[in-house]
Amino acid sequence: MAKARSAYICSNCGKRSAAYLGRCPQCGEFATMEQHVEQLSRGAGRVRAPRIGGERKPLLLADIDISQEPRIAVPIEEFSRVLGGGLVPGSLVLLGGEPGIGKSTLVLELSAKLAATSGPVLYVSGEESAQQIKLRADRLGLNAPDLYMLTETDLNEIVNQARKLDPTLLVIDSIQTTNDPDSDSSPGLVAQVRQCAIALQNLAKGSGLSILIIGHVTKDGNIAGPRVLEHIVDAVLYLEGDPFQQYRLLRGVKNRFGATSEVGVFEMSGAGLTQVPNPSEAFLEERMINASGSSIAITMEGTRPLLVELQALTSPSAFGNPRRTPNGIDLNRLLLISAVLSKRVGLKLWEQDIFVNVIGGLRISEPASDLAMALAIASSYHDRALPADLAIVGEVGLSGEVRRVGQLTARLNEALKIGFKRALVPKLRRRPQDLPAGIQLIEVRSVTEALRAVLSGAGNQSVIRK
Repeated sequence: MAKARSAYICSNCGKRSAAYLGRCPQCGEFATMEQHVEQLSRGAGRVRAPRIGGERKPLLLADIDISQEPRIAVPIEEFSRVLGGGLVPGSLVLLGGEPGIGKSTLVLELSAKLAATSGPVLYVSGEESAQQIKLRADRLGLNAPDLYMLTETDLNEIVNQARKLDPTLLVIDSIQTTNDPDSDSSPGLVAQVRQCAIALQNLAKGSGLSILIIGHVTKDGNIAGPRVLEHIVDAVLYLEGDPFQQYRLLRGVKNRFGATSEVGVFEMSGAGLTQVPNPSEAFLEERMINASGSSIAITMEGTRPLLVELQALTSPSAFGNPRRTPNGIDLNRLLLISAVLSKRVGLKLWEQDIFVNVIGGLRISEPASDLAMALAIASSYHDRALPADLAIVGEVGLSGEVRRVGQLTARLNEALKIGFKRALVPKLRRRPQDLPAGIQLIEVRSVTEALRAVLSGAGNQSVIRK
């Protein structure tokens, strides 16, 4: 006989507690413990793993067959790049993003193109009617004969229809609207989301069906629901971008079958999301040559090198506490670079407001862009433009030293392809054999040397504290 059990579950990380806690002991968030009443029957809560080879027994590592089915080719190249080369049969992929960023548009386009090349696709929507989806498909010019639509929120019905149709790909839009009738929780709550995700995982692993789940995000930008949802799936993708910019970035933050931190670049237009085959050129196409406060950083997003423009503006502060305003970079990184320029170089930035912006809506997190940020700030402070044909890469330490970065050859090849003739790089211990020959390297050991190399020749006034 089923009996009720009450528990408090953290909406951020999924931590369970028998009593209410004002602060979650696992993730440290406040006011995230929510009460849930669950009807449990005998054996409830056990998740049986799918059988391997029809038997449940240990296997020797040397005896395990690693032959796999080939990946399912994804007709959208940028999407395929982020997945690691295509969809893996039996994989569970989670796609998150802010409302209105283009998740449903991108997934509908992917479903239609995949249905036209690889077989039937089942698109399940719990938020929109079939007529609304048809209107979007007509606007995008999509007409795939093997794309099936199902407006359903009942998990059991979704699983039954998927087994009958046996599609190449199953799309769930969204996991927060899906309802498991065996659970007493409301759709979107922690227990409900977790139960639905585990059921879909069992379906994918047991049948070899690839499943793509769309998930809502919270105000902090994290996928709504328990953190365990991201642990269950095989890949987690985020579609991000500035709503006022036309570019959208599809970023992989977890991938069991490929490299993480890969990025696909799309452009939002009236015809939907179109691929950007050369993002570096797109990010630099509106660049103003010979403008002070502008530098070109060579950053890596996964395995892809990207050239992006960093703009900095320094202005005398009207208040006693100068502001530091970043857009596209981490605030702590901006504070670090400002402190290094003030202490090691002698720029009087303690009386300056500093604004730094990454053009194109891209967010840069790797330290290899430190030197480009430092030179952009110094360029704005002295009102002197950096050379137009100069690309910059290097990490800045607390002593003002410039540290070496990885994948230098790939970065320089991308800069040479775009048309840059010079590159400011950290001092090389030994020169790699495969460095491109068409680009001049300016090697520096410190931020001071970098400023002397690119700014001191622009006038008689010294840019370095003596």
